[in-house]
Amino acid sequence: MNIILIGYMGSGKSTVGKLLAKLLSKEFKDLDQEIELIENSKIAEIFSENGEIYFRKKEIETLKLILKQNDNLILATGGGTPCYGNTMELLNTSEKTVTIYLKTSIQTLTNRLFIERSQRPLIAHLINKEELNDFISKHLFERSYYYNQASIKVGTDHLSIEEIVKNIQQELPV
Repeated sequence: MNIILIGYMGSGKSTVGKLLAKLLSKEFKDLDQEIELIENSKIAEIFSENGEIYFRKKEIETLKLILKQNDNLILATGGGTPCYGNTMELLNTSEKTVTIYLKTSIQTLTNRLFIERSQRPLIAHLINKEELNDFISKHLFERSYYYNQASIKVGTDHLSIEEIVKNIQQELPV
């Protein structure tokens, strides 16, 4: 079974995915890293050189390729992945695939992302927590429709990585 982790940037998809993969003896992949390997370029460079539409096309192509080639992995998607085209429909109708939304509050995301904003091109320009909070609020409002289509929703606020992984394991189909 493939487990696809979705959620906003900073929700812990990669960190949770790596531990979950270890505990379930599955391979872990990060969709953005896979795109970077195929394109031989960083995500920020792909965006700046080719634009978002080009990136989203490469993202869905890479996602389809990963799903076709694997049936026992944990995949962390980008925060915007589920929100374009028919990606959530594709994920939710793929055989042996379960989608999990790591649901994280705006306040928690703001606190996490403010510290690391310089490494995230989408939010690097935001100067203070209020601007970041407004940015995240707007994005989450737009994206929650897609995120909430996940098969499983797991809250992450005030929980350790281990607790989140334990909660996911309890929700997984046998």
